[in-house]
Amino acid sequence: FLKREIERGEDTLIGVGHGRTLAACVEYLPRISAEKTRFVSLLGGLTRKFSANPHDVIHRLAERTGAEAYVMPVPMFANTVEDRTVLLGQKGISEVFDLGKAADLLIAGIGTAEREASLVATGMIEKGEMEEIRRNGGVGELLGHFFDDAGKAVETTLSNRALALAREDISNRRIVAVAGGKVKVRAIKSVLEGRYLKGLVTDERTARKLVEQTPVG
Repeated sequence: FLKREIERGEDTLIGVGHGRTLAACVEYLPRISAEKTRFVSLLGGLTRKFSANPHDVIHRLAERTGAEAYVMPVPMFANTVEDRTVLLGQKGISEVFDLGKAADLLIAGIGTAEREASLVATGMIEKGEMEEIRRNGGVGELLGHFFDDAGKAVETTLSNRALALAREDISNRRIVAVAGGKVKVRAIKSVLEGRYLKGLVTDERTARKLVEQTPVG
C-alpha cells in the first residue's frame, strides 16, 4: 500500500505515526524514488528520557525513498503540561505540527493499553500512566489518543501532555492504520468504532476476528 501511494505521487505530504507493525512494513519497503513526496512526523518520536523510539519509522522512510522528512524531536508525552507548552513554543516544533495538520495522507500504527504494550516497553508511557488509561476504559491508541471499546476518547492526566495532533486535527482526515495480530484485535476495533480511519492494512486472521466481532445490521 505504502509503495503504491508513494509511486502514484498524488500525496505530496504524508504524515507518519509510529508502531511496531508499521516499522516492520517500512523495513520491507524496497528502495524507491519519492523526490516529490515529503514525510512529516505526526507525534513526538522520543521517549521521556529523550532516547530514540525504535518504532519511529520516519528516518527509515526517508532513507528508503530519498524524500524530505520533517521529524518531531520531542517525547510523545511531556512530563508536565508546562513542559508541553515550552516544547510547542519552539519554532521548529510548531512548524512540524503545522505540516502534520496539512498532510494529504496519515499513516499510523494502533497501540494497545495492555500492561506489556510497546508504548510502555519503549518508555513512551510509564506503567502507572497506562494503569490510569486502563482504569478509565482505554483499550486502543491512535496517534497519541486512547479510546474505549465504544470508540470514545478516554481522558486521563496524559491527555493534555500529548505532543501529537489534537483529536479535531485527526477527524475527517485520510488516515490509514497498519496493525495486526491477536493482541491488537480489541484495540483496532476500538479505533474503528471511533470512525477515524479511512483504511486499515492488516492480516487475514485479524480481519476475520474483526468481522466476527462486528454485529450484523
